Amino acid sequence: MNELASRILSLVGGKDNVLANATCMTRLRLTLRDLSLVDQEALRQVEGVMGLVVQDQVQVILGPGKVNQVGSAFAQLTGLSLGYEELAADQVAKANKAQQKAKYDKPLQRFLQRIANIFIPLLPGIIAAGMINGIANVINVSNQNAWAGEWWFQAIRTMGWALFAFLPIYVGMNAAKEFKGSAVLGGMAGALSVVVPSMPLLAKVADAPILLPITNKAFSPGAGGLLAALFMGIFFAYLERAIRRIMPDLLDTFFTPLLTVVVGVLVSVIVIQPLAALVTDGIYTSLDYFYTQLGALGGFILSVGFLPLVSVGLHQALTPIHTMLNNPEGPTAGVNYLLPILMMAGGGQVGAGLALYLKSRNKRLRQLTRDSLPVGILGIGEPMMYAVTLPLGKPFITACLGSGLGGVLAVLFHLGAVSQGVSGLFGLLIMVPGTQISYVIAMLGAYLGGFVLTWFFGVDEARIAQVYGGDSQ
Repeated sequence: MNELASRILSLVGGKDNVLANATCMTRLRLTLRDLSLVDQEALRQVEGVMGLVVQDQVQVILGPGKVNQVGSAFAQLTGLSLGYEELAADQVAKANKAQQKAKYDKPLQRFLQRIANIFIPLLPGIIAAGMINGIANVINVSNQNAWAGEWWFQAIRTMGWALFAFLPIYVGMNAAKEFKGSAVLGGMAGALSVVVPSMPLLAKVADAPILLPITNKAFSPGAGGLLAALFMGIFFAYLERAIRRIMPDLLDTFFTPLLTVVVGVLVSVIVIQPLAALVTDGIYTSLDYFYTQLGALGGFILSVGFLPLVSVGLHQALTPIHTMLNNPEGPTAGVNYLLPILMMAGGGQVGAGLALYLKSRNKRLRQLTRDSLPVGILGIGEPMMYAVTLPLGKPFITACLGSGLGGVLAVLFHLGAVSQGVSGLFGLLIMVPGTQISYVIAMLGAYLGGFVLTWFFGVDEARIAQVYGGDSQ
């Protein structure tokens, strides 16, 4: 692994060009001073490198397990700690702003990635709370609330309840921090979306509620849900920065946060929260249309269209939607019917990869496919996509179309997830209890669809030889 790390370092411009290095589940993520020094073609051909993504960062896809070993060796070579470096990110933004804008400026993509950055740190809690709520509900039904008086059972249930009850505060804090504001002020904004009976704005005067202007209705903390907390956290960040620019230094400590909260809350209650409620209703209406009105066709469309989102890294922008769907207080009572449909996209890729492995004789392709299939089955599809299907083109299309069969079955079986954060075989852990067999059948359908379409329409030996060389076995 030391040799591989050294080879990667030399091809990204050497130690002096690296400002930060970090790892995720499958990738070595590098923040570089000058992206033009990266030899992308040579890097893609390095033995052990499964793919490469170059955007604001250089992301070297190595696969699970291996990435941790290579990342550790790489960090020793650079002398930088293995993790996210805010200082380095600021440095590269200043040193290379013009070059970044010229080559990689995609405002929508970058904005959606920032939204994903707000929710990704919350995933461990969302996963745990979702599974607690789902399993606890099954236990209560099966034993007729026999454990209702057990302290340990109710303590565990409290953790599942607490995460979603106070999630708007965490979202508001992360949103303000992501957009360069004070996290605690964002948390105060998010608190407006927490349903607490003792909230002063919910007080009654002479048995009558306090009415808001314009709507002439009582305040509803749940209006807009998590999107309200998200929008308010972002607004508070921008408002705080705007006030700080004109506030004298002597008064900044006291009056900037005060004015941010006072002005921010008035705008939030009157404008932002009602707007977020409209957006939230629109999202639910759209999803209901695909799922209820279009039925199997909707499942096919959603599943087929998911891999293209993943290929450009925008799939993480769906995290807020999944979180809303997994909220026990939401319209689906915490059951996410969208996620199982999207999971089928990974199954289509597995089927496509298996067809390529069995039909093609190209040694390099077979090696990459062999290494990518096991983790693909476990729900980690990036190695297969970036190392195999996407570079070849046709297999990516057949994988997308093939996954549609799994999407159709997911709708017909009414599959739902009680949490998020995993896929593939591990998706069994988050399915509504009792639907695991149906989930397996749907995933096998996605495998079959991807396999058949790729076998007959996706194997182009000329293209394979062009991408991976002409070596066969």
